[in-house]
Amino acid sequence: MTPSDVKATLSFSDGSPPMDLPIYKGSVGPDVIDIRKLYAQTGKFTYDPGFLSTASCNSTITYIDGDKGELLYRGYPIEQLATNCDFLETCHLLLYGELPNAAQKADFDHRVTHHTMVNEQMQFFLRGFRRDAHPMAVMTGLVGAMSAFYHDSTDINNPEHREIAAIRLIAKMPTLVAMAYKYSIGQPFIYPRNDLGYTANFMHMMFATPCEKYEPNEVLVRAMERIFILHADHEQNASTSTVRLCGSSGTNPFAAIAAGVACLWGPAHGGANEAALTMLEEIQRNGGVEKIGEFIKQVKDKNSGVKLMGFGHRVYKNYDPRAKLMRETCHEVLTALGLHDDPLFKLAMALEKIALEDDYFVSRKLYPNVDFYSGIVQRAIGIPVSLFTAIFALARTVGWIAQLNEMIGDPEYKIGRPRQLFVGATARDVLAINKR
Repeated sequence: MTPSDVKATLSFSDGSPPMDLPIYKGSVGPDVIDIRKLYAQTGKFTYDPGFLSTASCNSTITYIDGDKGELLYRGYPIEQLATNCDFLETCHLLLYGELPNAAQKADFDHRVTHHTMVNEQMQFFLRGFRRDAHPMAVMTGLVGAMSAFYHDSTDINNPEHREIAAIRLIAKMPTLVAMAYKYSIGQPFIYPRNDLGYTANFMHMMFATPCEKYEPNEVLVRAMERIFILHADHEQNASTSTVRLCGSSGTNPFAAIAAGVACLWGPAHGGANEAALTMLEEIQRNGGVEKIGEFIKQVKDKNSGVKLMGFGHRVYKNYDPRAKLMRETCHEVLTALGLHDDPLFKLAMALEKIALEDDYFVSRKLYPNVDFYSGIVQRAIGIPVSLFTAIFALARTVGWIAQLNEMIGDPEYKIGRPRQLFVGATARDVLAINKR
């Protein structure tokens, strides 16, 4: 990083001397003001709840322009990757910085494919959970437990350990998600098949049973592949920041990724597509398409407390580029499965139409987001709502690992230590219990 010739000058009205702060320019995006010496020179911290105006790191992985509705992985537009590449090519790009050539792709695919099995003891660990446990509770435990099985890849400061941990996590996450699902419905676990591609193998482990052969439907595999690519990384969001903060302590990669899984579980983050489907089911119970006008009226009424889930985005102030791609996929899947007349999907499409045409939503840029469409697609494929966030975690694992590896390789990285504005009681003496 080279500082700009332009500097920011911080002046104080209390008579303290002004301070010059370096400014750094990114290759794209806003400039950043370097405040690292602020406390040492002034005795003051900055105050930024949620870190909404703070860059916590420099990164070369993912760039988002929320105003333009742009998402780039290593410089490549998400639209091109989702159309021209498969998920493992996208994983290679995020991990190593470049799309693979044919030989590199064959090698990477082979390494991932041959690490998809999990230690047989994992199933006994899984059986310690109640069958009605939320899949994210199960996944948090299973991913954290991987460090107990793979002692040869737990040193976060060893590049070879990080490499094998990355391959293991990408390869085994589909197996663990499918095992969590099978356990919840009382079906036997299905072992991975090396003759299937990454996504087709996941669908096979999810939906096959020992008593009949499962043939993955190409349209559905392509849809799931697109969900994986669109969710692979998203810059410094809450779960990625959690993984970085957790990893900054030097903990093992499996523990850092388990922390990301736990953060993703929150309804404001990875649980958004689950919340969108829950909303649709609630509208359906209360009268469906015929009552959609009443629901929209409640959404527009600030005092009603009714929220529209799956619309709008904290970062994108334009149409979410991922949502455009998932919209196409959504309609492809509904057509392929003949579900356009299904009451819930009919309701979803009616809600989509209103949101794209009604001035209230258009003026506020409350467009359907990726969570809205991916929830509909997953439900159509036959994935239960409770598993949506676990599939999000599966897809996001590669992004978390890429970000973690980048942080560890950064010479400026330090253990994370946010500061605070303390507004509690000042120093006081403890009174004897009879005087309190």
